[in-house]
Amino acid sequence: MLRLWGRLSSINVRKVVWTAQELALPLQRTDAGGQFGIVREPHYLRLNPNGLVPLIEDEGGVVLWESNTIVRYLCARYAPGRLYPDALPARFAAEQWMDWQQTALNPAGRDAFIQWIRTPPAQRSEELIQRSVAATEPLLALLDAHLARQPFMAGEHFTMADIPVGCEIHRWWGLPQERSARPHLERWYEAVRTRPGARGVLDQPLS
Repeated sequence: MLRLWGRLSSINVRKVVWTAQELALPLQRTDAGGQFGIVREPHYLRLNPNGLVPLIEDEGGVVLWESNTIVRYLCARYAPGRLYPDALPARFAAEQWMDWQQTALNPAGRDAFIQWIRTPPAQRSEELIQRSVAATEPLLALLDAHLARQPFMAGEHFTMADIPVGCEIHRWWGLPQERSARPHLERWYEAVRTRPGARGVLDQPLS
């Protein structure tokens, strides 16, 4: 039984839940973080000194935090050669896009998400939203051009790379704002959104 701590409203927790579902892993999830607390308790901090979510505990005493690392680990352990590519070029193409999601796409879109979803209307900053949109749109254009050349993030098949990027697009497209047409990105997102493993993740409202 894989144990996971983290609330489903967290994009990083969603990545892990989706991965576990893709792999058909029995999962015990405990709400943690935000209004659920737990993350500052001594026991939790011994396992995850960052005091953030997600955190997993797998059989054999494996304890890990950091969402994309957890996705990599689960795919490498339970789906080698499938979600975790064997060939080094494909594997590191997947790694590259996972890192890009964390270091480029997520920071660009964060302010708009926080303002639209987690900030009371009277306190919202239109300037922060517009700056976030301006930072995100070129990245979506980059993604659309990339997906014009191949069906999935790392090539011909769905891999671990599609999960973090899919969660990010779910969050961005769930915001109540206009968006540009991105036909190749839209085709890809429809393909990943409708996977059985994405149920209960990419069909959830933002919060």
